[in-house]
Amino acid sequence: MPDFLPWTLLHARLHRSIRQRQLFQQGERILVAVSGGQDSLCLIRLLLDLQPKWGWELAIAHCNHFWRADSQANAQYVHELATVWQVPYHQATANADVISEAAARDWRYGTLGAIAQQKGYTAVVTGHTGSDRAETLLYNLIRGSGADGLQALTWQRELLPTVQLVRPLLEVWRSETAEFCHERDLHVWQDSTNDDLYYARNRIRQELLPYLKAHFNPQVEPSLAQTAELLRADVDFLEKTAESLKRQATPATDSDPPRLSRRVLKGAPLALQRRVMRQWLYQELPQAPSFEQIEKLVALLHAPNRSQTDSLPGGAIATVDGDWIKIVDNI
Repeated sequence: MPDFLPWTLLHARLHRSIRQRQLFQQGERILVAVSGGQDSLCLIRLLLDLQPKWGWELAIAHCNHFWRADSQANAQYVHELATVWQVPYHQATANADVISEAAARDWRYGTLGAIAQQKGYTAVVTGHTGSDRAETLLYNLIRGSGADGLQALTWQRELLPTVQLVRPLLEVWRSETAEFCHERDLHVWQDSTNDDLYYARNRIRQELLPYLKAHFNPQVEPSLAQTAELLRADVDFLEKTAESLKRQATPATDSDPPRLSRRVLKGAPLALQRRVMRQWLYQELPQAPSFEQIEKLVALLHAPNRSQTDSLPGGAIATVDGDWIKIVDNI
């Protein structure tokens, strides 16, 4: 395939998204996660085509989970692509501890961030599409997530203090990446685990979304992705407002034990009370709090003096001390 082919509408849309959303800067050093599947192949080829306009330094990273018999051949294929395209290549191989989807995702992002930080890349880029965004909204909705989970696939977020995670294809659909790869004669590495209905996301992709398209809304993917985009702005506003409120409720000087002012928080809307409590618990506890634990702290805003919760993650409890809610060791 020639190094350059005429631009498509997909090139123009990606170029516009990058510019309007300020996803990348001129000359930025970018690490692109490439699995060999259609979305990541489409992404890296589009970025390579746009590279002369932006002056980026692009590199490819491949994460080998060793879940499939063809994992090594898959990694070799991506390496060969990087060689043909004259792009620096980085590979990471998981150990036997990566045994679940969640563990694999955490390992993958941690590894990509570490490579980027070590090699001086300021952005890690993944090929998540609008289709992935729709699936993620449904997946988290079924699990009982709030607005934060429903908008979880965002355009960009901080991966490490010096590295941004960027998803520039969130206005592109999986059908479009497949068509692009076909037109550009890009060989797509077929991941057999994508057909395994044991995984809930695969069942959503192969059974639930087609059913919703056939019986409820032919444009269900764009509709769900639009909902995620609307929620993203709402969540961003609420998080920043809650952060400001938490600062108002926190003593001017560090306190031991940690405390929040009930007087400041009592008059706030319930949505902000919940977010303040969640932010505070994330800050003070060794693991993420559950919805039930957050609700117990909210209840303390109007509870009698000396009221307390049962044990929180790490063994501490929250207790009422006059105008304050404190987190103390459960002795």
